Amino acid sequence: MQLAFVLYKYFPFGGLQRDFMRIALECQARGHAIRVYTPIWEGEVPAGFDVRVAPIKAFFNHHRNERFSAWLAADLARDPVDRVIGFNKMPGLDVYYAADGCYEDKAQTLRAPIYKRWGRYKHFAEYERAVFSPESKTEILMISEVQQPLFIKHYQTPDARFHLLPPGIAADRRAPANAAEIRAEFRREFKLADDDLLLVQIGSGFKTKGLDRSLKALAALPSELKKRTRLIAIGQDDPKPFLLQVKALGLSDQVQILKGRSDIPRFLLGADLLIHPAYNENTGTVLLEAVVSGLPVVVSEVCGYAHYIAEAGAGRVVPAPFEQETLNRMLAEMLADDAARARWGANGLAFAASADLYSMPQRAADVILTGGV
Repeated sequence: MQLAFVLYKYFPFGGLQRDFMRIALECQARGHAIRVYTPIWEGEVPAGFDVRVAPIKAFFNHHRNERFSAWLAADLARDPVDRVIGFNKMPGLDVYYAADGCYEDKAQTLRAPIYKRWGRYKHFAEYERAVFSPESKTEILMISEVQQPLFIKHYQTPDARFHLLPPGIAADRRAPANAAEIRAEFRREFKLADDDLLLVQIGSGFKTKGLDRSLKALAALPSELKKRTRLIAIGQDDPKPFLLQVKALGLSDQVQILKGRSDIPRFLLGADLLIHPAYNENTGTVLLEAVVSGLPVVVSEVCGYAHYIAEAGAGRVVPAPFEQETLNRMLAEMLADDAARARWGANGLAFAASADLYSMPQRAADVILTGGV
C-alpha cells in the first residue's frame, strides 16, 4: 500500500516525532511505501521516504494548520494514497495517533469561559471533533488509558474505534551488558566525583515538563546534599527564562541546559535520578526509558505513564494536586538514600525484562494496515 503520514513538525528529538518514525519504518519494513506530509522537516530523510514539505506560512498556528490542511487535501486529490495516518488532529484521517490529550476537556476545565470565543479555540475544537465525533470513520491509536474516557465523554466516540497500544520503548534504551563502563566514562567526561549526584530532566517543552519545579526542588535541598548535586536538562526549547531562574536561585555552577541530542542513553546510565514533575503529560516515554536503563524516577502523578513507576517500584510519584513542598521532600529523601536508589534501579531492570514495554510500533502498524479490523 501507499501510506501517507501527516504531522505538523518533524525534528529528531520529539516524543511524537520519534513514535512517528518508528511506526513509519515498521510499515516500510513490511513492504509498504511511505509518504510524509509536513510544513517543517528537520533532520535526515530515511531511505525510501517521500517527504513533501508544504510551502505555507502564517503568523498564527491555527491559520498555518488550516492552510496546511487545504494544501494536503489538494495534493492527495492529485496523487491519492491507500491510508492517511495523522499524528496531529485534523480532518480527513483514516488513522490518528493520539499523542495529545483531549483539547475540549482542557478548554472546559483549565480555561476561562471567554477562551471559547477565540479563533484558536474554534479551530482546535473543530479539528478534534473531525477525529472523535461519532460520525467520523477515523480509527484511533491510544497511548494513554487516562484520556480515552475524556474523548468519549465529550464526543461519544464509539469504543470500537479506539485501539490501546502498549508503550514503545526503543531497544537501545535498555541497559547493556557494559552499562557500568558507560556510566564510568560518562561521569569522567562530565567531571562527576564518586559522591556527586546527577539529576537529569529530559524532554522538549521545559515549561510543560516542569523544569521550574525541578530547579526549585534543587535549590531547596539541604546544604550538604545540594553542594554535591547537579542537574542537566535536555530538550528543544528556549532556555532563557530558565537560565534566569537558575541565576536567581544561585544554581549557576550546578545546572546545565542542553539542546536535544541523540545520546540520551548515556545520560540515563550516567545519572542518579530522573526528575519529571510535569504540569501535564499524555504519557511520558522518558519515564520508561529511565526504568529500562535502571535509573530511578521521581514524577508527578498527572503523567500518563506515572503508574508504571509505581507498578515497577522504580521510584516515587508526587501525588496530585501537585505541591512543591512534596517534591522538595521526596527529592531530598531519594538523593540521601543510596540503598533505596539501588533498589529502585534493580526493580526497574526486573520490570524491563518481564513487561511489554516495546511493541507499540508493531501493534500500531497492525491497525494501520488492517484498517482497525
